[in-house]
Amino acid sequence: MPSYRVMSVIGMLRPGVRPETVLPAAVAAGTELTTVEASDVSVVAGQARITVRFTADDDPAAARVADHVCATTGALADLGTVTLTRRYGGRWYPV
Repeated sequence: MPSYRVMSVIGMLRPGVRPETVLPAAVAAGTELTTVEASDVSVVAGQARITVRFTADDDPAAARVADHVCATTGALADLGTVTLTRRYGGRWYPV
């Protein structure tokens, strides 16, 4: 089964949202639809970014998972750039 990852820049949090709740909420959303392989939060070029890596049968299924993860995360914080990539061999390519 192919491996995908959705990455999103996280902006301002909604009132009352604690920073440490955003990534677990994103992972929980992904887990509702598929197997989540890994997750990470990082700072790239001064911006917070979360990554959720998961499996899906094909690109349309991966897009549904990514949309669900982003909808859940978007309820907690402003989202910036979102990218969905698929792994081929040792490289990640945009879907």
